[in-house]
Formats: sequence, structure tokens, C-alpha cells
Amino acid sequence: MDPILLGILVGLSTIVVLFSGISVAVGLLVVSAVFLFFNSGTRDLALMPELLFGKLDNFSLLAIPMFILMGASIASTRAGADLYEALERWLTRIPGGLVVSNLGACALFSAMSGSSPATCAAIGKMGIPEMRKRGFPDTIASGSIAAGGTLGILIPPSVTMIVYGIATETSIGRLFLAGVVPGILLVTLFMAWSIYATARDNSDALEPRHYSWAERFSILPRVLPFLLIIVGVLFALYGGGGVATPSEVAAVGALLCVIVAMIVYRLWDFRALWNVLRDTTRESVMILFIIAASGVFSYMLSSLYITQSIAQSIGNLDVNPWVLMGFVNVFLLVAGFFLPPVAVILMAAPILLPIVMGAGFDPYWFAVILTINMEIGLISPPVGLNLYVINGIAPDIPLKTILKGSLPYVGCMVLAIIILSIFPGLVTGLPDLVMGPSV
Repeated sequence: MDPILLGILVGLSTIVVLFSGISVAVGLLVVSAVFLFFNSGTRDLALMPELLFGKLDNFSLLAIPMFILMGASIASTRAGADLYEALERWLTRIPGGLVVSNLGACALFSAMSGSSPATCAAIGKMGIPEMRKRGFPDTIASGSIAAGGTLGILIPPSVTMIVYGIATETSIGRLFLAGVVPGILLVTLFMAWSIYATARDNSDALEPRHYSWAERFSILPRVLPFLLIIVGVLFALYGGGGVATPSEVAAVGALLCVIVAMIVYRLWDFRALWNVLRDTTRESVMILFIIAASGVFSYMLSSLYITQSIAQSIGNLDVNPWVLMGFVNVFLLVAGFFLPPVAVILMAAPILLPIVMGAGFDPYWFAVILTINMEIGLISPPVGLNLYVINGIAPDIPLKTILKGSLPYVGCMVLAIIILSIFPGLVTGLPDLVMGPSV
């Protein structure tokens, strides 16, 4: 069979299997096993265990459970609530200050936890009721938190960027730096829209609360330790040429976050600590299992000559590189609507990266564009994980209202992609400045 037609058949089969409700990792293994069997009988099937565990034989993978532990220890405390309250005290006087403070809290908590659902839950539990009480429409109250939560997969340290780096064999440190300026750009666009929407709808009708300087400074000692850890992690990676690998930094950062949680928030209870370790193990195993299964899936695509044929066919197309990138973005958007970011990256990035690099695009710039597309998927149906998290926090707000409130922020993300396409230096400038030009 023609490899292109075979690739279409593999793609359709994968979609059908994943839509059956089976887990992503098991679904990839099932599809891989079926096509390998029909291609070469049991010969390649015997290689599956070696491929599965061989994909996990990578020291860089240690960064994933460590950063997840770092985020879980923060998410298990009142750090999100304190961060929200601290920003609200400092930003309450500006127009739409409450929404802006919520978005700022989402950005900072995302940097600390690296988890979009955790960010929505931690900030939304405090922010949504307060915004509704202050007269903000349900669309702005829910949509801003749902969108702010997506920042967790872009702003470093990001588990999603680690997965991309491992899948494409690119520098994780450079990927972290590549996400800084685009993350700030997205936060700025989100805040600008929120201020405009607040002024347009005459929201925030109640008089803002007044806080003394003493009240503003009194909350800072509860959130500064975690922020200092994030700064320390980034300094250890990049300061003075970098003193540690991402895996080593993640381990130290995780330990410090657990210690700070125990000291500042009195997280001494054994059951609370057990829950942190349990949640970390559960999420880490899920991601690592998908990574391992993706190794088998990639081998199957390569064995059937599907990957090479697709890359060659697209490379032979006489189209403008930006037209090609437009098709890639559409594909990523559609995939992000149905699959979690980690699954899309592991399945698509190894195939797409040689194509986009052949068209002259930077691999780190593409990583950011891919991630923003995945962010859109987090607040778009039918999966839209953040939408359901917000609906769980505020069940009296209909899912349709949450989606309506998040759509303007989808527009902000699309605008960010356009801006980064016109000015790619916004992505590549900081990594080149700190680590030198990429080879």
C-alpha cells in the first residue's frame, strides 16, 4: 500500500481508537501493535517492550516528575489564594483591577505550578466568586480564569516544553527561555482585553476596596518564598552560563517547594504530604507512559515509511512557507480540540519539525507556536479541559457562558501567533542573548 494512504489509515484508526475512551498511551500501543503485526508479523511485535522502556532511558525525563512535584506542593497550599489576594491589594485601584489581578495571579501561579488545571482551580476558587460579587459578568469572571490557566503550559518552567524538548531532541533550557517573552505578550493581551471589556460593559460597578500600605506589604512574605524559588531555578539554569541541568534544578526546586510548603503553610500532616506525592506519581506516570507509547508509535510510523513519505511529499510541494505554516497551524488547532497537549506534541512534533525546519522556520519559534495552539485547545470544545475545571468550581455558570467568555481570549492567542510570526525575534531573541545563537 502507498505510504501516504497507509498514513491516512493510521491517522483515522488512531482517532477512532482514542475516541473510544481508551487512554492515550494504551490507544497508541494498540494502533502500533496492529499495524506492526500486519506489516511484519510478530517480528516487530517482539521489539515493543524494548522500544517502550528504551524511550524512558533518558536522564532528562527526571525533570518531569520533579517539576510536577514542585507544582503539586504549591497547589496543595493556600499559595494560589495568597497570590491572588496580594495582587488584588496592589492592583485594585486600576480600571478592571480585579480581573487584571486574577490574570496576573494566573501567570505567576502558572510559573510556580506549571499546570493549567491547577492554576484554574487555585485562582478560580477565590477569583470567580469575588469578581461576580463585584459586579463583573459571568463571561468575564469565568473566561478570564479559563484563559489565564492556559499560561501554565507556556510560561517556564513548563512540563509541556520539557516533553517537546525530549520528543524533538532540542534544548530544554532554550525552550524555557523561548517561552518567556511570548508568555508576557499573552498576559499583556489578556489584560488589555479585560480592561477594555470591563470599561465597555461598565463592569466593576462597586467601589474598589481600600488597602493600607501595611496591608499590602503584610501579604508578601507568604508568596515571596515561592517566587524566589522560581527565580532561583531560572538563575541556576542560565546564570553564569548555567550551573545545573534542568533535571538537577527541578529536583532542588521540588525539595525547596516542599520545605517552604511545610514551613510557611504548616503542611505537616502526613495525609496532606501523601496526597502531594500520590498526585505527583499519578500525573508523572501518565505522562511518562504516553512518552513511552509514543516511542513505539514513532517506530511504527518510521517502519511503514509513513513519516519519511509525508515529509518528502510536503517538501516537494511548491507552496509559500507561510501557506505551509498555515496548514500546520490548522492541523494543530484541530488536534488540540480533541487531544491533550502532551499527546499532540509526542505524536506530531517529531513529524512536523523536520518539515517546518526545511521551510526555514526556527524549531524554538515553532515550539512556542505549537504551545499557543495547544493553549487554544484547552479552552475550546469538545475537550476544553479548563472549561470543565471552571464549571466544576462554579457549577451555576453554564458551560456555554464559560465558552463565550473565553472566546475573546482565543482571539488574543491568535493575535499573539500573528505578532510572533511577524516578529519571530520576540521568541528567539532572549535564548540567543543568554545562550548564544542556536546551531
